[in-house]
Parts: sequence; structure tokens; C-alpha cells
Amino acid sequence: MNTDDLDTIRLTGIRVHAHHGVFAHEREAGQPFVADVTVWTDLRRAAASDDLTDTVHYGELAEQVAAALASDAADLIETVAERVAAAALGFAAVARARVTVHKPEAPITVPFDDVAVTITRERGEA
Repeated sequence: MNTDDLDTIRLTGIRVHAHHGVFAHEREAGQPFVADVTVWTDLRRAAASDDLTDTVHYGELAEQVAAALASDAADLIETVAERVAAAALGFAAVARARVTVHKPEAPITVPFDDVAVTITRERGEA
């Protein structure tokens, strides 16, 4: 099935304190990171059965996203986004995942609201 024909589950604003960044002060003190995740899946069976086991449990998905977001320190939020996408694709029913990782306190010298990286990955991609 084409992922464009699938349904989506979206989680927004998953927040953790983590130690990602290129600079030593980012690694030492840490800072907030926020993830938004959309997963593509077929929700027809879950809708018909009204059974949690027939869908992607969004509570478990949120926990896996938070764990990936907070895991081992990385220099780049691109790396963190890949980890989060891999966690989302770890759910058997997920065919595609779009992940945005926000770094709202990035060390930038001009006023800004947010820095974010968005990636989209599909099951079976190399």
C-alpha cells in the first residue's frame, strides 16, 4: 500500500532535557529539546475493532520518542532526528515516520524563536 493512502497519528511537543550539541556547555548543562512525530499506519482495523492492540499505542510511541530524544549525546539534531525516526519505525504497524526535532535554546547570537530539523523515513529504506 502506498503510504500516501495511509492514516496518521501525530504527537506534538514531546519535551525532554538532553545534552546534545557541538559546544561543551551544551553537553554539560543540557537544554530542552522538543519532538513532533507523525506516523503513517492503517487505522481501519483499529476503528472497526475498537481494540488498542490493532493500532499504534500512542502512549508507548511517546515513551519511545522521549527515550530516543534523550539518549546518548550527539553533536547534531539531525542525528537525534534519525534516532527518533528509527524508534517510531520500530513499531510494526508504522510504515512511515516524519520527525521534527526542535532546539529552542540553540546557541545563536541573534533573536530567534526556534531551530528545527524535519526528516521523513519509510520502512525498508536503505
